[in-house]
Amino acid sequence: MDFIWLDFSNAAFLGPLMLTLKVAGLATLGALVLGVAAAYALARWEFPGRDFLDAVCTLPMVMPPTVLGYYLLVFIGRRGIIGSWLQEHFNITLMFTWQGAVIAATVVAFPLVFKSARAALEGVGKQYENAARTLGQGELAVFLRVSFPLAFRGILSGGMLAFARAMGEFGATLMVAGNLPGRTQTLSLAVYSAVQAGNNALANTLVLVISIVCVIILMTTSKLLKPRC
Repeated sequence: MDFIWLDFSNAAFLGPLMLTLKVAGLATLGALVLGVAAAYALARWEFPGRDFLDAVCTLPMVMPPTVLGYYLLVFIGRRGIIGSWLQEHFNITLMFTWQGAVIAATVVAFPLVFKSARAALEGVGKQYENAARTLGQGELAVFLRVSFPLAFRGILSGGMLAFARAMGEFGATLMVAGNLPGRTQTLSLAVYSAVQAGNNALANTLVLVISIVCVIILMTTSKLLKPRC
């Protein structure tokens, strides 16, 4: 197998790498905020339709990327429900932009944070939260001072998995953001383009970089999930 040197001045390598890190980082941040909020609501409150909402939140994990990409087009496309409103009132277009790639990666990574955070929050004893409430703490303070610290390891592991998933996102990103070199081409899309162009050395190098990062994340996550003595 042929490889190329990891020349960080090479635009064919540096551009997709930097864009991938930006997209994955912002997508992970968005998934953490939305995923933890949704997980806390479903873990702590009983309400009609909770099981249905749980299924909807988990749906992107099992949905084919092309179907997920189509749903995103329906909502944020130029003629979509949200996209047309943004275009009309703010002249903002999310299609074929790196911001659109962030939205696609956020949706794909969201279930990984949601499931991990919900399991971690459900493992927090309610007696600790109730004790904080009896001391006069509000719900936000109870979450920040009790629930979140106790569930932190599980939430962090979900965030790391979400980052790895966002780095490797391909299908939904391709449909929403396209594959524009220098603008929306992430590492996964760069691999696809390199293979199509017959540049196996670049493809092998990009695949190796992605694989190493994902292995490191998975090993770290495994250590975080080990029971504490």
